[in-house]
Amino acid sequence: MKTGKVPESVLKRSVLRQIHTRREEVLLGAGVGEDCAALKLAEDEIFVISTDPITGTATDIGNLAIHITMNDLASAGAEPVGVMLTILLPEGAEESDLKEIMRQIETACAQGKVQIIGGHTEVTRAVNQPLVNVCGVGKAKEGKLVSTAGARPGDDILVSKWIGLEGTSIIAKEKEKELAGRYPMQLIKAAREFDKYLSVLPEAAVAVRSNVSAMHDVTEGGIFGALWELAESSGIGLEIDLKKIPVKQETIEVCEFFGINPYELISSGCMLMAAPDGNQLVRELEKEGIHAVVIGKAMEGNDRVLLNEDERRFLEPPKTDELYKVV
Repeated sequence: MKTGKVPESVLKRSVLRQIHTRREEVLLGAGVGEDCAALKLAEDEIFVISTDPITGTATDIGNLAIHITMNDLASAGAEPVGVMLTILLPEGAEESDLKEIMRQIETACAQGKVQIIGGHTEVTRAVNQPLVNVCGVGKAKEGKLVSTAGARPGDDILVSKWIGLEGTSIIAKEKEKELAGRYPMQLIKAAREFDKYLSVLPEAAVAVRSNVSAMHDVTEGGIFGALWELAESSGIGLEIDLKKIPVKQETIEVCEFFGINPYELISSGCMLMAAPDGNQLVRELEKEGIHAVVIGKAMEGNDRVLLNEDERRFLEPPKTDELYKVV
């Protein structure tokens, strides 16, 4: 495809015809020449908006882009409604590349019952690999918004599923040949399929019903970065038991192979939560088949402490994600 906006025929054939999921809230959606979208919500509902690009990988980019934005909205206690897309393709990209990205996006949107409501697509020399930016729009009932800043001293700190899921999946897909030199294909296949865990919408819904104090999806910077951001936003201290942080064996093996820290690896699919009664929230999550565990406590003051048996050290501000050391 040539540099510039994609031709109208390509837009219709490989973008607009891939959009099938519809929402009743959408009054004006994606179409040729449409630069805006319009939504109508109930009187007691509010808009929640989030935006995120995918820049760390070109693998599975459409799927990741949608899940990350939906997770951001869910972390605020919102139900995702629609997404607007900006897709930038490098010179030399084929129409089949665009069509595959849109296939991934629509599949993820259908799973989350989210409508693609508009966007922009072009080929540009400004990028050397596909870039997808998603602006997500969600809705929440008034008084039901959940903030990263809502944690209070005395709250339990807990996480859902396992850390490192997204990073492990990306690395296993992009570095399969290197990993196959040491590990059986069964382990690599399991690691690749961690992308099936990326959505945190189910645990967010349970947490909102259970009056969670704060939620934060664990993305770039891994669980250490997310813990720091939760504490900084809420103005609290932390005491976290390192050994209680759940991590899959496949993640441990992949991280060991590349010499990276799983606690600082991008971890979409894992939700960090603060709640007055973490054990009760764990039980409610487990009723829905969602693994979760209490890993520590919110404290008075500003000390953010990691405990590892007799070792005691302080949490540091987020660093560059470990993923970028590998891919």
